[in-house]
Amino acid sequence: MTRSSRLPPRPTALLNARLIDPASGYDGPGGILIVDGEIADLGPALGQHGLPADAIEVNCGGHCLVPGLVDMRVQLREPGEEHKETIATASEAAAAGGITSMVTLPNTDPVIDHVSGVEFIARRARETKGTKVYCYGSVTRGAEGKDIVEFGLLAENGALGFTDGTRAVASARVLRRAMSYASTFDLLILQHPEEPDLAAGGVMNGGALATRLGLSGIPRAAEVMMIERDLHLVAMTGARYHVAHLSTSDGVAAIRAAKARGLKITCDTAPPYFTLTEAEVGDYRTFAKLSPPLRSESDRAAIAAAIADGTIDAIASDHAPHDTESKRVPFAHAEFGIVGLETLLPLSLALVHQGKLTLIELIRRLSTAPADILRLPQGRLAKGAPADLLLFDPDAEGKIEVDHFRSKSKNSPFDGRAVKGRVLRTLVDGRTVFEAYA
Repeated sequence: MTRSSRLPPRPTALLNARLIDPASGYDGPGGILIVDGEIADLGPALGQHGLPADAIEVNCGGHCLVPGLVDMRVQLREPGEEHKETIATASEAAAAGGITSMVTLPNTDPVIDHVSGVEFIARRARETKGTKVYCYGSVTRGAEGKDIVEFGLLAENGALGFTDGTRAVASARVLRRAMSYASTFDLLILQHPEEPDLAAGGVMNGGALATRLGLSGIPRAAEVMMIERDLHLVAMTGARYHVAHLSTSDGVAAIRAAKARGLKITCDTAPPYFTLTEAEVGDYRTFAKLSPPLRSESDRAAIAAAIADGTIDAIASDHAPHDTESKRVPFAHAEFGIVGLETLLPLSLALVHQGKLTLIELIRRLSTAPADILRLPQGRLAKGAPADLLLFDPDAEGKIEVDHFRSKSKNSPFDGRAVKGRVLRTLVDGRTVFEAYA
């Protein structure tokens, strides 16, 4: 190794940008100076009194410079299903989508229910040297809903919260024990909100369309029933509780009422639930098979409104990659889920272009809020904060093209959709991990 290769990276000055920082409320012109992977200085006056002599200067062209997106719900498929996705391919896709941190669900093979699983994810993320990758531990051994795991031990080794992933913890007794244990360490419990007995065998939203198509339906009530049950357990235990991928107006109403009561709860949704409806299933289109399923137009509108009024705290990609063989089968047998890392920003920007949300509030839902929920230092523009940054043009017109995805899997119902918003550069700890070319 030469001496020059051991030298620290040169400072980088990102100039002539529109800085947007939800944590401080700032939205205006300015720049950021990065030194040793951290934000050393920032603001509208950056550079007016000089910069380090060896600084690399980047003209941002007036585009938006914001905290990198923090995606709190991703399935990475590694270990166990690397033919669908790997940490390396997901990291590349995330970087192209402006995501600088992501958290994987524990439903890998084997399930992340032991310290070794947490350590594996951390090691592979270090080897990949791209987007920051964290993980949740499962609530129960093997995510089977029976015996709870060693929360304290897994949290000490890096697990950011606990969830059985795509399965709800069905037993109220087990979840009460889990919440009581988690509250002792002030840890986060995340739930897939679906009453499993009521949803059993269902493949799309229950209702007239499912009946016409001859498909088994998942009642809307399955979501709110699970949420309302869990809220009683939250009140009993004082646990921190998070509802994942909210999809119904009734679920929104339950969350809104619980927040008004002062319970320690948060929630997220994903772009399909404020962008698409059950009509997307059409002629048995398996790329529109999600869990929870796409709902009615009234539910879609309620989700969008709940993002706007703050009832829904965060927007996550809910990235669920599947290979062709898992999707190009009869609808009832197809796997649930779609990819979402590379479409998270442009699909979410539609809320801004439609006048439902300001740009600073959207960045709050995509970055600051999930970072705060997970108690990560990311999601803010401040001196000493990690230089995890996203530079993007919110008005650039384009089209979603799945053939250009970096993800291994291409299962998206948005192929060909016209969107506005283009990621120009993504930085992690000051390193450029993605840069768009004209």
